Amino acid sequence: MGGQYDYTRSGNPTRSHLEHHLAKISSAAHAFAVSSGMAALDIITRLLKPGDEVIAGDDLYGGTNRLLNYLRTHSGVIVHHVDTTNPETLRPVLSDKTALVLLESPTNPLLKIADLAYLSSIVAAESPNALVVVDNTMMSPYLQRPLEHGAHIVYDSGTKYLSGHHDLMAGVIVCNRDDVAKQIAFMINSVGNGLAPVDSFLLLRGIKTLAIRMDRQQATARLVATHLQHLGFQVFYPGLADHPNRVIHEKIAGGPGAVLSFVTNDKALSERIVGATRLWGISVSFGAVNSLISMPCLMSHASIDSATRAARGLPEDLIRLCVGIEDPTDLIDDLDEALLEAGAVVRDSAGNYVKVQKGDKGMIGRAVEKLGQAVEGIGLSTSLEPSQAERPWLVSAPGKVILFGEHAVVHGVVSAQRYRVAWFLTIARFILRQLPRI
Repeated sequence: MGGQYDYTRSGNPTRSHLEHHLAKISSAAHAFAVSSGMAALDIITRLLKPGDEVIAGDDLYGGTNRLLNYLRTHSGVIVHHVDTTNPETLRPVLSDKTALVLLESPTNPLLKIADLAYLSSIVAAESPNALVVVDNTMMSPYLQRPLEHGAHIVYDSGTKYLSGHHDLMAGVIVCNRDDVAKQIAFMINSVGNGLAPVDSFLLLRGIKTLAIRMDRQQATARLVATHLQHLGFQVFYPGLADHPNRVIHEKIAGGPGAVLSFVTNDKALSERIVGATRLWGISVSFGAVNSLISMPCLMSHASIDSATRAARGLPEDLIRLCVGIEDPTDLIDDLDEALLEAGAVVRDSAGNYVKVQKGDKGMIGRAVEKLGQAVEGIGLSTSLEPSQAERPWLVSAPGKVILFGEHAVVHGVVSAQRYRVAWFLTIARFILRQLPRI
């Protein structure tokens, strides 16, 4: 009685083994496993009290932004958003009231890079009592260990790269300070969101292949990013030579990761591209062995209002790609076919893909658009974005896998009428794909 494992909520041997392993790979003295990445951030923010000030980046995961807004509204916490790629934006808002500085690097979804070491040194000099907290989900401990660069607390969504298979939810918190660790352990036990034994086992299993998966995924991501850039798209990826903060990233991290994004300058075009892929599953998540595609403004970042997104420079047409372990040629070919079908590229006389200039939708794009106009002309809607008043029925095209998640309900069709229209357009697109290439 009264032993270390007297109650599973307080701890269990499998979770302890996992936490010991997480501490080792994160260069940490303490590690904690909880039920999700957001549960990890929730535990960390419970260290705050009314009147405390938080400084966070202006390019954040949508769930993080939502939690910060809740704290601002209901808990009396003051939140400042700054451009963390420019360290000088931090100084004016640092004060003796600053309790927490929350950083992402690379950011999600614009892949901005923050100089974690320099920012941590500024915080230490200007607000020595503030805690520097880093969301390391995009990198995992394999590629980046922020505690080595001045951070006080680091958290990951273990659901992503640490797990690697999208078959569990988990969150990880690591730190070095004993006093902080004691508070975190108390909160986890009190709230009861420690990771369950079975999930702890599954996460341990996933970590065993982390290095192999990540090496493969980021190697393919480089190829995909380079290909899109070669086609003429603006690509956001720290593995590209022209990324503005690539040198800073390479000093801190062991690789660019496997998430990238690009813009088309046309929201409707981006929606068509996302819907036309076959190997890329539609989902808000990342980090698993399967490749995913999404539009952050409609999905992972939909909880941020459009005005705020615009103010923070988050393009509505942005497409995020999360690269898996599939064959690189297959992934690039599938993306090319989707770009072609959507009207983003055409083929020249030599068979090469050429980006369609703004204002020219290409032969297939124009044909599909006219077909859609004709369908709408007879009183049917081709909209794939469900209205709030209607219950969505999600339908995928043949061979298209749709992975469900938060805010993933964007490419469905509503009502039986739209169901028929969606399949009509699917057949039409199939016919158009058989036309001779330009």
